[in-house]
Amino acid sequence: MEFTFAMSVGVLTTAGIYLMLRAQTFPVILGLTLLSYAVNLFLFASGRLTVNGAAIVGHSQAYADPLPQALVLTAIVIGFAMTAFVLILAIRARSDLGNDHVDGRELPPERSAMEDALANRIEKNQARQNRSRKKPANHQQAQQNNVKRKPT
Repeated sequence: MEFTFAMSVGVLTTAGIYLMLRAQTFPVILGLTLLSYAVNLFLFASGRLTVNGAAIVGHSQAYADPLPQALVLTAIVIGFAMTAFVLILAIRARSDLGNDHVDGRELPPERSAMEDALANRIEKNQARQNRSRKKPANHQQAQQNNVKRKPT
């Protein structure tokens, strides 16, 4: 039974730390929650795991310590309240900033291939228009020079 609890604490801790290293806020919140579950399970297991044991009997018999159970119960309530609070903060930050990146920086929006092709086409058209605007100016100067050369 202790091995099962130890493996559960290890898996929850590993998953919690992995999720806390993500760059979005929701996986970080989920990772913190899993890590708090791992700590609660560890505290619960520290109160001696006994099957069908009384809470307190005496010094001669094995009993389950009630203090870690009370601590875990309090930690569960506080953890739930903090998770709800942080989740609301993350939702508000997402609506205000427009993204859910952990450090709050605004990432450039990703463009699709079609948007890239359209942007390239617009740039080419603008470059073509700029070149065509320069040609008439030179052409008009050439015509004016030709007019000046002709004798009247």
